[in-house]
Amino acid sequence: GSAGLVVADGWRSDAIFFEDFEDADAVSARWVHSTADDKYSTKMQVDLIDQDVYGLNEHGFNMPHKARHYGVAAESVLENPSDGLVVQFEVRSREGMDCGGAYLKLIAGGQGREGKLEEFSNETPYSIMFGPDRCGTSAKTHFIIQLPDKDGELVEHHMLAPPPPHDKANKTDTQLYRAVVWGDGKVTVTSPQAERTVELMSEKLWAPPVQPPEEIPDPEDVKPEDWVDAAKIPDETATKPDDWDENAPAMIPDEDAVKPEGWLDDEKTEIPDPDAAKPDEWDDDEDGEWEAPVVPNPKCQEAPGCGEWVRPMKPNAEYKGKWSAPLIDNPAYKGEWKAKDIPNPKYVKVEKAELLPIRATGIEIWTMDSGVVFDNILIARDVKTADAAREELYEKKRAAERKRDQAEDEKEADQAAADFDKAVEEDEKKDAKEEL
Repeated sequence: GSAGLVVADGWRSDAIFFEDFEDADAVSARWVHSTADDKYSTKMQVDLIDQDVYGLNEHGFNMPHKARHYGVAAESVLENPSDGLVVQFEVRSREGMDCGGAYLKLIAGGQGREGKLEEFSNETPYSIMFGPDRCGTSAKTHFIIQLPDKDGELVEHHMLAPPPPHDKANKTDTQLYRAVVWGDGKVTVTSPQAERTVELMSEKLWAPPVQPPEEIPDPEDVKPEDWVDAAKIPDETATKPDDWDENAPAMIPDEDAVKPEGWLDDEKTEIPDPDAAKPDEWDDDEDGEWEAPVVPNPKCQEAPGCGEWVRPMKPNAEYKGKWSAPLIDNPAYKGEWKAKDIPNPKYVKVEKAELLPIRATGIEIWTMDSGVVFDNILIARDVKTADAAREELYEKKRAAERKRDQAEDEKEADQAAADFDKAVEEDEKKDAKEEL
């Protein structure tokens, strides 16, 4: 964070919504915690972030406990996002990000969607959901839009193959996320790892596409019981050849192999350590008979090998495995069955993806990670506003983090040099003592 909601000149006055979490009283007044369900009883809190790195005033909105649901929202009105929108925010995963998210929901406004922010929940309609999410093998920077279908029911449309989120092990660096809805119908999503731009109306880059298909497979159609979809069948006229031996082993001893010259048959591969000595404090009565630890036999390292020589195995040329009849074309094959297409009852011609108006910015997350901190949430019309905010806020943090990293690297290097000098000094003392 770094100053209030909409203040002063410059990019802040151009912001539709900006929150830096520096004024705790203003945050409490502006952000409404959900009471829609008991699961949202744990509240996010304004916390000071690493004042030794960033200076005294750098606060963020923290999810302090893992295995909890969080729900909180603040009013932020934008009537027509499709004409141009940029949403940008910073996130820091203090304990890493193994299973949880750090995404925003831009809560949908408009007719029939005027509910109180206290009622915000996972069922609340949204215009856009954007931000990082990770659990197990799934890791992505979500960009999801909700649009009404022909009958007014909201449908989620997921951007396919969005950029990956930040490294899950990174606990020390501020991460910047940005999504831009351009006035020409494109969307650009930027994560710390990558950037991706797609057309909102692309049929292949959204699941499902914004434009519904004119026809769909008939959900009532069923495959006939006598439908044959096996293209190949075993040849029932085939018989196993007389010389086919199913019992022949896959590997056999290599009879042409010879024991390498110099092989030490009578030497063991491991021997008791000749340099080991029974510790002075060892008590045979209490500790049992002392045995030296074993070490690799040095004679074996110089020889081709030690111990009993065993003839190596090789593939058996006679091996054929279990016999099975060869496959032939199935004369009854009808091809792969597919349900017949019917007119799509949800079809409507979509000229442009008109995103729902926005009435609030919300955080509605279930997470197994603690210490996920949001900061400097910005909603604006123009990318230039987001660029100016990034330069003033995010780049300042990153410069401080790089300075911290450099200091830590120098400290580690100094410690390594000191440890080396100490080891050399101890070796010199030991040598001097042995000479005496």
